[in-house]
Amino acid sequence: MSLLPEPVRRFAAWCVVILLAAGVGYVGIRLCSEFRTAVTPVLLALLGTALLGPLYRRLVRVGVQRSLAAGLTCVAVVAVVGGAVYIVVAALIDTGDQIIASLRSAALSLARHFGAAGTSVGDLAGNARKLLGEFGGTAASNVISGVSVVGESIALAVLALLLVFFFLRDSDRVVATVRALAPGSTADMTEAMARRAFEGIEGFMRGTTLIALIDALCITVGLLILRVPGAVGLGALVFVGAYIPYLGAFISGAVAVLVALADRGFVIALWALGVVLAVQVLEGHVLQPAIQSRTVQMHPAVVMLAITAGASVAGILGMLLAVPLTAAAFGVVHELRARYAVPRPPGTDDRP
Repeated sequence: MSLLPEPVRRFAAWCVVILLAAGVGYVGIRLCSEFRTAVTPVLLALLGTALLGPLYRRLVRVGVQRSLAAGLTCVAVVAVVGGAVYIVVAALIDTGDQIIASLRSAALSLARHFGAAGTSVGDLAGNARKLLGEFGGTAASNVISGVSVVGESIALAVLALLLVFFFLRDSDRVVATVRALAPGSTADMTEAMARRAFEGIEGFMRGTTLIALIDALCITVGLLILRVPGAVGLGALVFVGAYIPYLGAFISGAVAVLVALADRGFVIALWALGVVLAVQVLEGHVLQPAIQSRTVQMHPAVVMLAITAGASVAGILGMLLAVPLTAAAFGVVHELRARYAVPRPPGTDDRP
């Protein structure tokens, strides 16, 4: 190695580091995939703990016993999430037929305007009943599998809720545990990295929830003013989609515009598009800087790559978890840079 030039040796060292990190990451992903039944509720509980932590700490500060405060927080989240799910499901059930009918009309309208390319869309819509009849037997044979998936999802949700309770109640012991597990004299650095990672997740969850609520309210009000059918259901879709940055907003906004186009015409569709774009501009230039200014900021390209990687690993669940976990990783990187950054000599800058 001493015979090689210094740039080549540095390049080789970086290659070794990258290969080692990639290998460790691959093994970690494979292990998480093999033990996903145990890993998934832990990750969901971590997100829930990050979101509910302020409420729990406020209860503890006013004198509520820790176990009781954790229990009240879990009861509150069950009530809020259950109520929200009921509202969303009820809205989608009440307006689902209108939304589907409007989307079907939009597809047929596009089919008439795009000729041969649209003919296949029209044929598919016309033969939908026949396709359902042909594949009905296969769907019926998978009912038991579907029931088992629902049961597994309920079990994961209950386990995640119990883990949230324990994470909240025993949060004071986490720091001591992290310091005890840290090797040698790295306890301070390990604690600081863990705190920055959790702060990144906490900031993302709190900020995204508030932004999703504001986006959903604004778009719902706009669609109601435009008298677009299924406005409440579309607003609920916007709220849920906001937890998948960029991609969720694009899909939910496109559905709202298509529904407006099919039911209210081209002019109203343009107005609906204007509402969606205005809300997205408000989010990008006002809400994101104001609400998430204290969290880890990530470039949109990094967010999209994280969502794509999460989808390839764990589907929709991976898309939901990819961005907060990336925010945690960015928090760790920023802590390491702050600790190991080389101080610049006074009077120097980046200019040549």
